Amino acid sequence: MPISKQGWELHIVRQTVQKRASDGKKRTVGVYQVYHDGQPVAGLSGQTAESRGPGDNSVAENGKRVEPGVYPLWTQDGTKYDTIGYVDNLSTSARPKPGIELKNTGARAEILIHPGVNGFLSSIGCINLCTSLPNAAEPISYVGSRRRVIALIDDMKAFLKNDFPSQNSRRIPRAQVVIEGEPA
Repeated sequence: MPISKQGWELHIVRQTVQKRASDGKKRTVGVYQVYHDGQPVAGLSGQTAESRGPGDNSVAENGKRVEPGVYPLWTQDGTKYDTIGYVDNLSTSARPKPGIELKNTGARAEILIHPGVNGFLSSIGCINLCTSLPNAAEPISYVGSRRRVIALIDDMKAFLKNDFPSQNSRRIPRAQVVIEGEPA
């Protein structure tokens, strides 16, 4: 599923499923790249961690990853995560943390791109951004993951300028995520 080469796009390509030996937990690992009108943006790439598959948007709160597809982005307004007004605090308990919401996810709601909290996976259907997850023993670094989510938000603001919403719970015009891949 190719990107549209229009506007701000986050392209995620799922590559593999990692299984932790100690408890059998699984996570889906992929790579991501941000594009401005089809041009890759240097420094806005890395890896992603998501729930196990297969992707399923038909049942709410099913604990699985979202289906491959194209999703519009919205500013998140929640108690745990916000796009505008997240706290400037590196504590994993500080709230709200930075996050961006995917919409048009079928029966699924509150599907977010948000920081992973030091561990294997911090997601029930959401997407955690990471530097590198070479194997199931590699934990997600909260500080690094948080920095990556903030970098996405800041880049959208800079690219979209006055089109970026000034409030949460708003559609981010000309911004979408394209997700592909269904590794087993």
